[in-house]
Amino acid sequence: MNTAVILPPARMQPLASVLPHGTGWRATGWTLAGLTFAFGVIPWWGNDYWFSAILIPLLVFSLAGLGLNILTGYTGQLSVGSAAFMAVGAFATYNFALRLPGLPLLVSIALGGLLAALLGVLVGLPSLRIKGFYLIVSTLAAQFFVQWVFVKFSWFSNDNASGVISAPPLIVAGYDFGSPAGRYVFSLAIVTALTLLAHNLVRSETGRNWMAVRDMDTAASVIGIPIARVKLLAFAVSSFYLGVAGALWAFAYVGTVEPHGFDLTRSFQILFIIIIGGLGSVAGSFIGAAFIVLFPILLSTLASGYLGDVIDPGNVQNAQKIVFGSLIIWFLIKEPDGLVRLLQGAGTRLRNWPLKP
Repeated sequence: MNTAVILPPARMQPLASVLPHGTGWRATGWTLAGLTFAFGVIPWWGNDYWFSAILIPLLVFSLAGLGLNILTGYTGQLSVGSAAFMAVGAFATYNFALRLPGLPLLVSIALGGLLAALLGVLVGLPSLRIKGFYLIVSTLAAQFFVQWVFVKFSWFSNDNASGVISAPPLIVAGYDFGSPAGRYVFSLAIVTALTLLAHNLVRSETGRNWMAVRDMDTAASVIGIPIARVKLLAFAVSSFYLGVAGALWAFAYVGTVEPHGFDLTRSFQILFIIIIGGLGSVAGSFIGAAFIVLFPILLSTLASGYLGDVIDPGNVQNAQKIVFGSLIIWFLIKEPDGLVRLLQGAGTRLRNWPLKP
């Protein structure tokens, strides 16, 4: 049976939003230009504030958003437990590096991601029977359980009374990435590799199976797609990405982390990233993360300057929550595909704009 009958073209459009407009050499050219700028220019041009306060958290949030987008945007499995998988990745990486001396840091991060993937498979088992609101409750239970485990058992934090873990030195192949620029390059390399992997994955047969389950799991089962295996694979891959993002959050961004740093608020923050950026879009994960990171800075700047008479500096965070809540409602109702769809529409209109003499 032809799967095109099962998957309407309108629902398959998010696959086209993985890269900027264009295919072949045009898309490859833009990608190479962006990577050249990110690796070759920014490390020499940026300052410590940009690296520590903007670029590194943007990369970490982008990777976390990409992980959740694989599960929710591409496979249609709802989750509010993203921070739990980040916590597993962070604490597992810390313990691998601590208890296995000489283990390369990248291997520790990979193992931390694999443990997060294993937890993701366990959390994803209920998805074989339940969906929608009930699946949300299941992932919410995992969120609270993981946080309780790391608080209750001090072994995970090396018996630290405060439960805080400190990041080991960022040394890879003898090179020290401890400076702000080094931590940026370290994070950028990992995020770039995993983004390219996700880009190829969602365009492969695996990605098509994910989208088939998202659009209509009953029809996908009829045409022979193994629903259970596809869902659990999505949970595993998503959790691996979130686990690696958690390790980067702990080691490359904040330097120290505690279980409460991966609470429910963090899970909702990652969910907002994919809603605002665009569900079912690799690029949308980066756009949503940029919005989440840059908008509070912009609002704080405006509140302390141009809008000082309108917004009290003490109420800036409340104003941010109001704006975020309004945007979430607007995107869910008016533009479910998020900012990435708006930007693509604007680019299309500009290209089709007739040239007047």
